[in-house]
Amino acid sequence: MTSPLHLSLAAQAVEILRELVLTGELPPGSRVNEVGIAQRLGISRGPLREAIRHLASEGLLVLVPHRGAHVPSADVSEVRALFELRTALECAAAELAASRRTDTDVIRLKAVCESSRQAHTAGDKFPYRLDLAFHQALLDAARSPRIAEQVRLVQQRVVLLRSGLRDDPPHQHASLDDHDSLVVAVEAGDPTRAADVMRRHLARVCAQMLTSLG
Repeated sequence: MTSPLHLSLAAQAVEILRELVLTGELPPGSRVNEVGIAQRLGISRGPLREAIRHLASEGLLVLVPHRGAHVPSADVSEVRALFELRTALECAAAELAASRRTDTDVIRLKAVCESSRQAHTAGDKFPYRLDLAFHQALLDAARSPRIAEQVRLVQQRVVLLRSGLRDDPPHQHASLDDHDSLVVAVEAGDPTRAADVMRRHLARVCAQMLTSLG
């Protein structure tokens, strides 16, 4: 039986390793050095291997028997497939958010937009946490746990693939504008408009990633 302490170490290792992958500190294409990371985290390789298996189940790592794990790299077909799925899920979520939102939901969405705008104006690299926070706030407003669960998995895989691509400040600014437009549609209670804005937003993000890959 696995001890509670071991479970705790494994859970911590999952979150730390996830952070290394999503921030690009472990860049796409790189191999996971189990010895080095275990020493860095001050844990044994057992909990780390559990964390690797967990992230592999989410698509954030590729685990090859007898060869270890590596961070997947972006390719055109993978990006297109992810955005096909993300568009289907998040357009539905946008419609539901516009139908089910509360005043508190709208306030939260606006707050995340403002924080993102301030970070961008300050010259910060577009932080993935704020991008995920906006989409999470939208999902919370949609009140569809099943959709939210699937969107989270797809979103973080997109964040992973984007971590290896060059920055594009004009694209980042356009994304902030898209978020503002989504808030307007959600606050107005307009499901059709919210879905249309989300569809255009994701199509532009997908196109930008494909251009970067080219």
